[in-house]
Amino acid sequence: MISSTDPFAGVVPFLHVAELLSFRAAAERLGVSTAAVSKAVLKLEARLGVRLLVRSSRRVALTPEGTELLRRAKVAVEALGEAQLVLSQSRRQPKGELHVSVPATLARRITQALPELLQRYPALSLRLSLSDRMVRLGEEGIDLAVRIAPLHDSPLVARHLRDTRWVLVAAPAYLARRGTPTRPEELGEHDALSFVPPSGRPRRWIFRDPVSARAIELNPNSRVRIDQGEHLLEAAAAGLGLVQGLDVFVEEALATGRLVEVLPAYSVPGPPVHAVALPERARTPNVRAFSGFLRETLGRA
Repeated sequence: MISSTDPFAGVVPFLHVAELLSFRAAAERLGVSTAAVSKAVLKLEARLGVRLLVRSSRRVALTPEGTELLRRAKVAVEALGEAQLVLSQSRRQPKGELHVSVPATLARRITQALPELLQRYPALSLRLSLSDRMVRLGEEGIDLAVRIAPLHDSPLVARHLRDTRWVLVAAPAYLARRGTPTRPEELGEHDALSFVPPSGRPRRWIFRDPVSARAIELNPNSRVRIDQGEHLLEAAAAGLGLVQGLDVFVEEALATGRLVEVLPAYSVPGPPVHAVALPERARTPNVRAFSGFLRETLGRA
């Protein structure tokens, strides 16, 4: 129960009555009885030693003193509400450590943007685990992971970050030396670089004919096979051959000219990129802030 020495005692009921000019309407808004509102206003008038409202069977009106209190108290109550909102939001600000798993091929792109995130949330700290495998969030203590794959019947809460497409790329020096293919059928005459997933079978290259929409799959005859995406792209940038990868991995290299896209008309959609978290962690301030950061960062071409 609020003490009678509380300067705000009775003020809020009075403000509602003064704005609505009705005790009944004020009581309905506050969710209390009309008698309770009337009693609170009477106590406020007694404490202040002035009459704030003129009551009659037909209407309620403000006295000059009531008008003055309405003007001043409204400002004070609004300021108190704003202060409570700020404090409430501060408790929901990201803070403490967040454990995130991201594909190693995206590490450079994400870490380059981290200063912006950490400046925005100074109480947040990060632990980044770089892995191209499918991590187990609960068992490994991971709060959030980036998944580049369709999510079928997953118990995880997912936030879509972006769509992708498969692109064929090579270094300008390689294309100057070996020529630029104009059709997938010509790729057998070129050096290929292949990504080797955990299954051990090099991933096929996939294309789509822009005229007939016919799907085209190739098993590149690779002289170099690498099981780490970042180093595979470095090999391509060094001029060792052609490689097919997701656009999200090669956008920076394309933008700087280290790599050039080949056969863009034959490109096909790739798997979507999601940020995933366990249901009990998905709505925490840390996870929500970082998934939003990922969407901003990976969405920039």
